[in-house]
Order: sequence, then C-alpha cells, then structure tokens
Amino acid sequence: MITNVWEQKLLIASHNLDKVKEIRHILGDFPVQLLSMQDFPDIDPVDEDQDSITGNAIKKALETSWQAGVYTLADDTGLFIDALDGAPGVYAARFAGPDCSYEDNRHKALHMMTGKEDRNASFRTAVVLAAPDGVLAIHEGCVKGTITETERGGSGFGYDSIFEVEDTGKTYAEMNDSDKNRCSHRALALQSILPVLQELFADSF
Repeated sequence: MITNVWEQKLLIASHNLDKVKEIRHILGDFPVQLLSMQDFPDIDPVDEDQDSITGNAIKKALETSWQAGVYTLADDTGLFIDALDGAPGVYAARFAGPDCSYEDNRHKALHMMTGKEDRNASFRTAVVLAAPDGVLAIHEGCVKGTITETERGGSGFGYDSIFEVEDTGKTYAEMNDSDKNRCSHRALALQSILPVLQELFADSF
C-alpha cells in the first residue's frame, strides 16, 4: 500500500505505441494515472539484450523505474514456432533485421514456414512490475495456436495476422479489440499480475 500522491502513478515502459494502447485497453478503468514513455522524453530506450523475454522485461522495468522514479510495468513478448526450433522467440520484434517493420517480420516467418506441416506455435508474454529499488512481481501469459499459410485479418499489429489462436478459428487480426484482449498472451499476463497492482495501489480503490 502506498500513500504519497506522486506514487499513484504507473509507467508503461514501452516506446511501442501499439503495445501501450493495448495495455491501456486491458487495464481499463484501473484507478491510477497510467503514464507512457512519452511522458519521459529524456529516458532512452532500454537495450533488450537478454536471452529470454523474462530477462528483457526485468531489465526494462528496473532501468526505467530507476530513471523515472515511479512504479513501472514492463513486458516482453516472443513468438515461438515449433518447426523453426522456437524462432523467432525472444527476437520476434527484430526477426527480419534491426530496422524491420511488422510486415517484414511476418513475411520472413511465412517464407520460412513454406512447406512446413507442423505449424504449431505459441505466443508468450512476461510482465514485470518494478519500483525504483527493485522487482516487485513477475508474471507470464502463454497462448497456443498455429501459423497460418497467409495473412488474415486487418486489425492488430506485429504477428497478429498470421497467428491463429487455438480453438477460435481466428487470427488475432480477425478479432476486435475486446475479443483479442480476452484471450491474448499479454492480457493473461496482465490479469495474473492485477492482484499485485490492486494491493499496491489499494488506496486508489
């Protein structure tokens, strides 16, 4: 539980505006001031050089919280394709190169999956809550699915249009925001960490 007014804030440690929008939507009416990196223009992006999504999320949360001086929520996501020995995995955001686009990454994944019978894959997200003096909680969410033969759907971002969610018959890009945020890997991770946030910000409820 916290008492200082300045602490009634939670920073989303991401420069990815699509991700920030999705996290805001998932958290909904959470009664604290949600900040983004746009509120801290002097803080440089954290170098995501760890070998796991959890490692990257921990590093982002700790370094950003220490620099910003507020509670910070960071996440990292990986797409793990069985037929590609787990690739792109932790390198999902830069699969096609350091300055690649979402489309570049999807095209590379589909090209590498050409002719593959095993199209099983999983999306995994690690979410870390940190204070300036240390990590408070680590939670993960995982969703299984398959890689499609072609892109499907016009919404979402990242790999959404080539990942069909298990037991839905739809890619994330074929879902509206509400449906996606009920079954996404990021939503599962955030929902699991929500009780920690509620306890931390108990005075706000």
